[in-house]
Amino acid sequence: MYDSQFELLSRFLMARLAEIAADPANAEAWSAASLALGGTREKEPDLAAAIDAHDAAALRAIAEQWALGKRQLPEHDREVLKRAMKAYRKSLKITQLDAESGIAGGPMSGGRPSGITGITPPVRYPREVWAELARQGRLIDARQGVYELPPGQ
Repeated sequence: MYDSQFELLSRFLMARLAEIAADPANAEAWSAASLALGGTREKEPDLAAAIDAHDAAALRAIAEQWALGKRQLPEHDREVLKRAMKAYRKSLKITQLDAESGIAGGPMSGGRPSGITGITPPVRYPREVWAELARQGRLIDARQGVYELPPGQ
């Protein structure tokens, strides 16, 4: 089931497109795509038209443009990515502050800066969200589920 609060519409539609490629008459996949589109219909008229017409070729062309970065992701996805980035920054800041306020610093010391540069991102957003942020260069994939901010951010 599609969770519009945390999932990317573009990734969900690409998964439905794979199902449609296997069976072009798959009414369930078209229905799921149409339901996921929901309130985004007015903001993405060509995407809505492709789904409503069951036009797999047009939907595939839109998905390819997303993948190549030639077309901006749907507004819904941009909002999800913005919220995810805000959650990541907040989690990183809390983790760094927690490390800096450790007992080893001592009350009379000048303190010490945290050496933490990356964290495992909040789990409420799926892996695809973090992968998309890394693809866009807004995060760096430091491997094994850890992401870092690029230098200068």
